[in-house]
Amino acid sequence: MRKFLTSVATVALLFTAPACAVAQSKQPAKSDTYKQLDLFVDVFERVRSEYVEQVSDEELIEAAINGMLTSLDPHSSYLDRKNFTDMQVQTRGEFGGLGIEVTQENGVVKVVSPIDDTPAYRAGILPGDYITHINDEAVLGMSVSDAVEKMRGPSGTDIRITVRRADQAEPLQFTLTRAVIKVQSVRYRVEAENIGYIRISSFNEQTQPGLEKAIAKIEEQVGNKLVGYVIDLRNNPGGLLEQAISVSDTFLERGEIVSTRGRKNGSGERYNAKSGDLARGKPIVVLVNGGSASASEIVAGALQDHHRAIILGTQSFGKGSVQTIIPLQGQGAMRLTTARYYTPSGRSIQQLGISPDIEVQPARLEEIQQGQRRREADLPHALRNPDRPAGQPQPAAPAAPAAPQAPAGGEVQAPAAPQPTTAQAPGQEQPFDYQLARAVDLLRGVALFAQSKSIN
Repeated sequence: MRKFLTSVATVALLFTAPACAVAQSKQPAKSDTYKQLDLFVDVFERVRSEYVEQVSDEELIEAAINGMLTSLDPHSSYLDRKNFTDMQVQTRGEFGGLGIEVTQENGVVKVVSPIDDTPAYRAGILPGDYITHINDEAVLGMSVSDAVEKMRGPSGTDIRITVRRADQAEPLQFTLTRAVIKVQSVRYRVEAENIGYIRISSFNEQTQPGLEKAIAKIEEQVGNKLVGYVIDLRNNPGGLLEQAISVSDTFLERGEIVSTRGRKNGSGERYNAKSGDLARGKPIVVLVNGGSASASEIVAGALQDHHRAIILGTQSFGKGSVQTIIPLQGQGAMRLTTARYYTPSGRSIQQLGISPDIEVQPARLEEIQQGQRRREADLPHALRNPDRPAGQPQPAAPAAPAAPQAPAGGEVQAPAAPQPTTAQAPGQEQPFDYQLARAVDLLRGVALFAQSKSIN
């Protein structure tokens, strides 16, 4: 941002000196601009004086600015002070709060889960608890966003919440001290005993540290049996450009990651990988779908163009532009599209998206009943296998193989962008995910092929 402001100041200085010399030639353009501004002032005054309801000047000006920006493209917009603050919290990935994921049920706030090692977790807040009062103010009828805003605050400050719990006759009172809560945009687990699964739900300032932790923990758990990684970017809407570059660099040894090009010649930038692949060259499958956008597409495009990963899933969203957040005189900020980005091969994915190397649609699995079949061992007078150990029973005819069970409702959908969470709890059952199962099978096949080559 500082670089952007310096550039603006330089341009202003460059154009101040010759202003007198070109005043005459610029006069028609300025005259047209002033006429348009006069038109705006005329409309503004009419609305102020004649609109059926009174509207503040601030509301009218903000609406006018936002209308100007949103008319440019779907991603440029005006952020008032509150939205600007919320956006900063989102990109930082940390805030002062209690560390609980909540939803709304029957007009009150219900705890989905406390985040590990947070004030709520240490105080004993449990999933399923209902928060009825915040600092003695009733929550009934309050929106989730309003309740969350009341629970957030500066680290070190106290807050009192009242909780109803199913097995308790009386409400429970908790006084908690807010702390800095880091939103975990990365979660991980081990699939099929030897494959690392890493889910990246967004790109904020906590993403790269979370990715490094996930890789280290998976390596620690699996050891030298690890055969590869699945990086899940499905329904990841994007985030910070620098985090997308850093995540891509994690798996690349060299070469360009992404380039950006603005309107003016020479305004583009190229970002290159530094030596060091944390995955140690292990095979990677990246999962994408129509909800994978922007920063997610930068990562997928870089790994695809460098043939570092196989992209599996469905076509991505197709957002190939970069937005710059520009603060405005203490009155919020503007989000302005300032460049397009290009993958290492020079392709723009704007409106096109990333095409997967292997297209796999979400699927419904159905078990097919097979009739009982006889095997060689069932035939009369079948020759005996001399290598079978003595006393080993005759193998029974196999039953039809059981297909993995889809979740209730049948159709297997790509997972929604998860709420902040920690590593997958051991033993917690996961709903069947067809696209992930295909990715795991692909990595296992690659590992078996590599093993057979080394044996030969």
